[in-house]
Amino acid sequence: MPHIPECNFFFGLSPQTTSLALFLLVFKENSFSMKKTIIYLFPILLCMLVGFSASIFQSSAISEWYPLLNKSVLTPPNLAFPIVWGVLYICIGLSLGRLTARGQGKGLISLWVAQLIVNFLWSIFFFYFRNPLIGFIDIIVLDLLVIAYIFWAARRDRAASWLFVPYLLWILLATYLNGYILINN
Repeated sequence: MPHIPECNFFFGLSPQTTSLALFLLVFKENSFSMKKTIIYLFPILLCMLVGFSASIFQSSAISEWYPLLNKSVLTPPNLAFPIVWGVLYICIGLSLGRLTARGQGKGLISLWVAQLIVNFLWSIFFFYFRNPLIGFIDIIVLDLLVIAYIFWAARRDRAASWLFVPYLLWILLATYLNGYILINN
């Protein structure tokens, strides 16, 4: 089991460099085969598809509703969101890919799918329905699912668990931002 150093390599690097570092981290112990490639690529592509689908539902709210909300000073610029989510979706997919490639995904696959569904639903509740309260409830559930995944994945593959840590940090920020909007609008 490889040791993952602190997550400093996620911060301060371009998304391309971070993606390459994550790719090399995941594949350094594995030989390349078509089956393993599919095992790693499918969850990444699924995450990207879910993210793209969510963006379709939220586009009008982002241009018409969201700019009018009173937001926290900690709100990242709009340009940051697709970049961060792109890197996070790679991490999320690689995490499941590692577990599946090693035959350790049983039980965690349903938790992984559940968090992805709840992640998608947050965009629907918060942006499409323009309902910060339901969005806040949803993101709390998402936080709990991601924490549970990190905990259970760590028992099987520490790297798979660490790949979810940047995601947890991002959604904890999103939870705060959602709560801020809920209270101040």
